[in-house]
Amino acid sequence: MENLRLRTWIAGLAIALAVVFIIPNFKDTSSIAWWPAKKLNYGLDIQGGVQLVMGADIESVINTTVVRQTTALKSEFEKENIIVKGFSTTNASTGAFEILVGSSADAKKVEELLGKNHAGSLQVMSSNAEKVEVKYYDAYMLDQKQTIIKQAIETIRNRIDEFGVAEPQITQQGTDRILVQLPGMADAEQAKQLINTTAKLDFMIVNYTKSSEEIRKLVDDAEKAGNYSMKTMKYTDYVAKLNTDLKGKIPDKTVVYFEKRDDAKNMEIGSTPLLLETDTNLTGDSLDNAAVSFDQYGSPEVALRFNPAGSIKFGDLTEKNIKKQMAVVLDKVVKTAPTINGKIPNGSAVITLGRGGNRQNIMDEAKLIATSLRAGALPVTLEQLEERRVGPSLGLDALAKAQFAAILGAILIMIFMLVYYKGMGVITDISLLINIVCVFAILGSLGATLTLPGIAGMALTVGFAVDANVLINERIKEELRLGASIQHALQEGYSRAMSAIMDSNITTAATACVLLYFGTGPVRGFAVTLLAGLATTLFANVFISKVIVDNLVYRFGIKKISV
Repeated sequence: MENLRLRTWIAGLAIALAVVFIIPNFKDTSSIAWWPAKKLNYGLDIQGGVQLVMGADIESVINTTVVRQTTALKSEFEKENIIVKGFSTTNASTGAFEILVGSSADAKKVEELLGKNHAGSLQVMSSNAEKVEVKYYDAYMLDQKQTIIKQAIETIRNRIDEFGVAEPQITQQGTDRILVQLPGMADAEQAKQLINTTAKLDFMIVNYTKSSEEIRKLVDDAEKAGNYSMKTMKYTDYVAKLNTDLKGKIPDKTVVYFEKRDDAKNMEIGSTPLLLETDTNLTGDSLDNAAVSFDQYGSPEVALRFNPAGSIKFGDLTEKNIKKQMAVVLDKVVKTAPTINGKIPNGSAVITLGRGGNRQNIMDEAKLIATSLRAGALPVTLEQLEERRVGPSLGLDALAKAQFAAILGAILIMIFMLVYYKGMGVITDISLLINIVCVFAILGSLGATLTLPGIAGMALTVGFAVDANVLINERIKEELRLGASIQHALQEGYSRAMSAIMDSNITTAATACVLLYFGTGPVRGFAVTLLAGLATTLFANVFISKVIVDNLVYRFGIKKISV
């Protein structure tokens, strides 16, 4: 009984969690901080919209990276008094370049400096008295290409989120392509214009003439007077209107932008207003690169490097604003606001993220900030390769038919189980309903996108879910024919059917994993739904149905269950 009580509690808790995760699909829970806000989204094939395939001009960015690397090396050589004649970037598109020298001694010095300062990225291919051939490591170049794609995706996502498309799907396709699906959007030209807009990066000094409490009160008063908020408007429109309303109430040449709080899911739920000076004249155009690095304690941080002109501006700005905060602003959103501890004259800076909290979370934040900074400073050129427009009427019609087919199939199966297996059929139907709820809960908690193949996967889930119960019920009937007691029949029915159930589920799961790994788009959606269905089948149609019959027999003393 103790074991049964524990299993009953586990089943009840799991069902309660499933209900919690499925509610966001029917009711907005974003205002409740602890409640999961993710929900199941409709794909392009259901509600229509625009699908674009964009090609990223990676080659030109690699060329730019090589040119910037040679500029940085020139400064390093000058500091070390190493004489070089110049650089040849003829093969820059492959990540290779030549350093022209005047003697073997100079060539050797160049090799030593590269080995000391760039051992992880640059390798010397050959060296003589005239030149040193240098190339990026293949692994480093592969990582750079992936980074470029991530930058492009980050930029596109910023643009699309600003436009207000509910659930855009932006994914990498191959090595240099990006698939953009915008469900519910009909204007392809506006989408393309939006995607190709370059992110704007600014470095701004925090103004302390008004306290945080005063700024917050001014923001609240302006919202109340104008009857608007961040939740009811697009962010850039909101910020523009707010700063118009705050004119005369905040100092000249300042603006109010917002930073998302660490404990908030999004900007609308929790944000911190910052009063920023607009005359710093330091933008992302002055930034050469931003990358994740580690301090002496191994904690992640973001390393910045400015170009020569930017280095001078950055040095002057940090010298004049020691002990003040410098906000890193991407598309009018404050990404971080570190404190300036002293003048930084060499054009290199570090954004520290603190050493407390979860290391992986800090690492993720560092990657996000670095990617965001590079997305603003180093946007990749995007070329449209493919465009498709899907009408919403076709998607909704197909959705209605698919839903009808899935529901009809489930009802017919439930009626059959009820008629054929009687009492155990009722238990099977209850387990099946719990199974379907759990599938939706899992997909919703992942923020998955429901497509027509996904609906097919759900219909298939219903089929192989009851297959497990058919095996169990037939085994119970066989035991009862042999004269076994109800307790023994139930025990043998579940235990002896498990091997066949596990075999069928494992082989199906293996197939789904192959589809998930090698498939794309709708195929992967089908595979995800199938895997979720397999997991919930073992839980609902096996575990929960066993808990139900055990409670009926051992707790409530049922002497007979019709099968």
